[in-house]
Amino acid sequence: MLKSAYLSICQEIEKSFGSDLLASASDSHVNQYRALIESQVLKLDPNIQRRIKDEFFNLGPLELLIGDSSISEILVNCPNSIWFEKEGRLQKHDDQFLSDISYDNIIEKLGQLAGKHLTLDRPYIEGHFDGMRLSILSSEITNGYSIISIRKHPKNPWVLKKLVENKWCDYQTSEILKALVLTGDNFVIIGETGSGKTSVVNALLNEIPETERAVVIEDSSEVHLPNSASVKLLTRDAVQDLSLIDQQSLLKRALRLRPDRLVMGEIRGEESKDFLMLLATGHRGCFATLHAKNPSEALIRLEMLIQLGAPQWNLGAIRRLIFLSLQYILVTERTPEGRRAFKGLYKLSSLEESGITLDSMTSFGISLGT
Repeated sequence: MLKSAYLSICQEIEKSFGSDLLASASDSHVNQYRALIESQVLKLDPNIQRRIKDEFFNLGPLELLIGDSSISEILVNCPNSIWFEKEGRLQKHDDQFLSDISYDNIIEKLGQLAGKHLTLDRPYIEGHFDGMRLSILSSEITNGYSIISIRKHPKNPWVLKKLVENKWCDYQTSEILKALVLTGDNFVIIGETGSGKTSVVNALLNEIPETERAVVIEDSSEVHLPNSASVKLLTRDAVQDLSLIDQQSLLKRALRLRPDRLVMGEIRGEESKDFLMLLATGHRGCFATLHAKNPSEALIRLEMLIQLGAPQWNLGAIRRLIFLSLQYILVTERTPEGRRAFKGLYKLSSLEESGITLDSMTSFGISLGT
């Protein structure tokens, strides 16, 4: 019923305006286009009316998913393969796009919401809109349909109390993490994709005193500023005549903004050298996220990233920089049940010839974890 009603309306649009309008409604025809669709759906069931209007005017089958606050991620592989994550579980949506044309139109709408556009030269989009992170890969590089990923972030930032309530950690652990922030130690938050690293950044950033100024550096706006004294700097891709602004260049700008704390959304390139060098020269209370599944892997990954920015440095110098810069590694995980959880806190305890040794905080007589 839904598909046939949609196709019938498409035929009416083609009769009245031509087939080109289905792909893109021009400004000169948009009012007539809307009026025709409104008149065609009048006799349909209200749910079908709403669904068809969503297909033409909104984001089609994604509209309800985006409006559902319990859904954290939306993944679209093709018009009839839509998936979403809810309570840590990936589920298949029981709806789909009603045509390939409408799928392409909604991809274009999503790009416009993020202020980006797919081109042959740049067949992907990385951006954000309405507090959500958007990633689109064009069919040019997927050997099929374009792929959509939408990561939703909570409207209200996470705080440690909320993490405890959601059983991410226990109260004692939250107090230790709060002390970690207040004492001005430098640390990285590690975990695999979807393990909740950004949520932990938001919660810990919320613990800094109101009188301290944090400068946050990110690719897309996901971290909530903790107070009115703090500011955020965002990277920019090179587009047409606009030059690239990367995390490395933003770090240099950040130093001129009198930061009490530097916070990086994710360390992932040459900026790792500059960030750790700043920490080693006296900047305290700074932290960042890093994609790694355990502390040993995190140290190896940091060594490799620093080598990108300083290929002339030997391994001993790189390890010395890491040891001078960081005091702790905080590990998050996503359990087999899909729940985000605290996994451990590790102290960089000594620098040996073989590398940096790590001690779990349980070694200090402190009971951590859930």
